[in-house]
Amino acid sequence: MFKRIFSKSIDNITIAAALVAMSSLLSRVLGVLRDRILAGTFGAGATLDNYYAAFRIPDLIFNLVVLGALSAGFIPVFTALIKNKKGGERENGEAWHLVSNLLNFLLILLVVLSIVGIIFSDNLTKLITPGFGPEQQQEVAALTRIMFLSPIFLGLSGIMGGVLQSFKRFLIYSLTPIFYNLGIIIGALYFVDIWGVAGLAWGVVLGSFLHFVIQLPTVYNLGFRYRAIISWRDKNIRKIAAMMVPRTMSLAIAQINLVVITVIASSLESGSLTAFNFANNLQSFPVGIFGISFAIAAFPVLAENANNYQQLSKNFSNTMRQILFFVVPATVLIVVLRAQIVRVVLGTGNFDWRSTFMTMDALGFFALSLFAQATIPLLTRVYYAKHNSKTPFYFGLISIIVNIILSFYFGKLLGVAGLALAFSIANIINFILLWGWLYVKVGALDFPRIILSFLKFSFAAIGAGLATQITKFLVWPFIDMTTFIGVFTQLFFAFVIGVLVYALLCYLLGSEELMHFMSALRKRWPFKKVKVGDQGEARGL
Repeated sequence: MFKRIFSKSIDNITIAAALVAMSSLLSRVLGVLRDRILAGTFGAGATLDNYYAAFRIPDLIFNLVVLGALSAGFIPVFTALIKNKKGGERENGEAWHLVSNLLNFLLILLVVLSIVGIIFSDNLTKLITPGFGPEQQQEVAALTRIMFLSPIFLGLSGIMGGVLQSFKRFLIYSLTPIFYNLGIIIGALYFVDIWGVAGLAWGVVLGSFLHFVIQLPTVYNLGFRYRAIISWRDKNIRKIAAMMVPRTMSLAIAQINLVVITVIASSLESGSLTAFNFANNLQSFPVGIFGISFAIAAFPVLAENANNYQQLSKNFSNTMRQILFFVVPATVLIVVLRAQIVRVVLGTGNFDWRSTFMTMDALGFFALSLFAQATIPLLTRVYYAKHNSKTPFYFGLISIIVNIILSFYFGKLLGVAGLALAFSIANIINFILLWGWLYVKVGALDFPRIILSFLKFSFAAIGAGLATQITKFLVWPFIDMTTFIGVFTQLFFAFVIGVLVYALLCYLLGSEELMHFMSALRKRWPFKKVKVGDQGEARGL
């Protein structure tokens, strides 16, 4: 039974996205628990600034080496190989040859880069944290050395995840971030008592290892058998390499952007880098659950129909509208409830009111670009499906240059909130450029229908925001806002009323996205009624 559940192929984009979103929700909840533990234990201060700064270089390596190859090259190439085979999944010899070859290339490259990074950690730390004192820089370097182990496991895991996505095995793939966060939580709860702050870094390594291991059984069941081969002459490896270069350059610019933000934050008041990361984690909740989940689920289908405009337009439009259906109200609710969200999630232990104000201000500015952040992953995947990774790079480069310039300006003017504002403006510019170019080069992709749905969502979301604000004031006299229970009660009732009003207004406006979502849930609801005449068949009699 469990083998059938974990190995089942999911062809419906909405169901696949819902599955990934549910797992992403659980992962994000664990991420919230992780941040709450960190906030309560250390507060928004130097210790967590060091911890988050230590992520920068290892993350840079992972993003450049692994994500570029996967998002732009591996999945389209691998999907084409398994699609063209008429035999069973175990008969895809060329496809599995590619996986082993790519795994070996990545493993060697990641190990070499990690060793170099460990050796030069002190120098790298001084570059990215010029505003930190010598002791802080030494601690960042020590944490960075440990975290250099994580790109190795995440790199191998990325290839396994690409295989699962290509075969549309989204369930096990969607569980990986859950295990990653579990590892970090274990580090915060237990390893810190053993190794001090270094335990946080060892928790990251454990999470990366679990992220990799959890996927192995399913990939093995699909037919993969590891082979110790390295062949640069493999035409598929060369194809992936050619496609990943622009994507890797785009990711490089994005990582440089994060490094610049780290540099700027290191010169602001203590805790600014931590507040930026906490706010970013909170606002990425809807981006990860809705935007990335739908983009991941849609990518194999987009790749299969890249040259069929009618099917491409249909799948793109449906996915885009489903993303906006969830993200537009999320934007309004986050802006209205940002203070309550920050206090409920992070307001414990050493996380004081100064930390709260810094984080909630940044969260409010982050939320302004949620619609862009959530839809950019889908837009870029349309380019990748058509084997065009150069254009997203150029547009990403423009938006990141804007972000860096605005970060220096708004950072001095508004502090950490200014960094979030610059981030939002840059993402909105990137969104406009990506969609505008698609409109010109590919076609409208059902643009009028998307705009009409967006206007409906916006009207309903504004109504939901007003209802949420009114509910906050109605609840306030009956609770003690100086306690966790009081703040949580206000947040809960205001959020529920906001969601209900949004759903009601969407229903009255005839939103087909609401109907489609409810219909998809009913089809997969585990307690569906069985007709009397079908009960024998349902029992297998």
